[in-house]
Amino acid sequence: MATFTLSTCSTADYPRAFFSERNILCLYFHYQMDGSTYPDDLYESISPEQFFGKIKAGSQPTTSQVATGDYVDVWRPYLERGSDILHIALSSGISGSYNSALLARDELAEEFPDRTIHVIDSLGASGGLGLLVEYAADLRDEGKGIDEVAAWVEQNRLSINSWFYVSDLECLKRGGRISATSAWLATALKICPVLEVDRAGTLQAREKIRTKRRAIAALASICIERLLRSGDRPAKCTITHSVCREDAEEVARLIVEGAPELAGKIKIHNIGTVIGAHTGPGAVALFFLGKPRES
Repeated sequence: MATFTLSTCSTADYPRAFFSERNILCLYFHYQMDGSTYPDDLYESISPEQFFGKIKAGSQPTTSQVATGDYVDVWRPYLERGSDILHIALSSGISGSYNSALLARDELAEEFPDRTIHVIDSLGASGGLGLLVEYAADLRDEGKGIDEVAAWVEQNRLSINSWFYVSDLECLKRGGRISATSAWLATALKICPVLEVDRAGTLQAREKIRTKRRAIAALASICIERLLRSGDRPAKCTITHSVCREDAEEVARLIVEGAPELAGKIKIHNIGTVIGAHTGPGAVALFFLGKPRES
């Protein structure tokens, strides 16, 4: 068993049990809603139904990243015990948390010159970040060293495909992703934008699809067409959703029809509070190891 510590943040949108069972550090982002600040604690203090219910009722959550001091405080005890650190961060294209982690690394490197601290920009979010961390944990548990695992993550991060659709455009409008006019028109026409996390780790609209049913089919088709069917790592797929599990399950069903090798290998999780503050309810996101991102 490798002796380094694997670290990430709550925006990986995997359940609490995963981080505990796989021995992975998880640092919490925070969100502000209705005048109070809460940790993105993987739905320990609020349920997905409660969180997205508040958004539907008019609450407008905002989010804040992990501070440099938080990274320092969490990592220091592991370094003191002689463990190296591999941290896989939320994409720098959508958050400054990667830069905060770099500052923490530099500060701790002076204090622990004999220890190794790798901080890697995942160029991904939600289940895309989570899936990359899961592959890293697999490699660690196979006995790979920290440098070998870090190299694999850096070489393969752009092969984690990240696609999603949004059916409630209010949060995208509020976050400046689309204009108020575009949001109104898209809602009126029942358009579900299909977006991708690009090579720079930023969000890009790829298609404007009429009706949720067609958006669901589009996600499944993308996975079937782009899935990596050979390589050194087994095929896996993660789907996250914001209180629309039936839609996520339908995406999974359609994927297995066209890619039966993924039967039993598709995990479905809730979109967390920080990512969910930006997607709103009714979003489904799809992540898998596949052909490298093209743009």
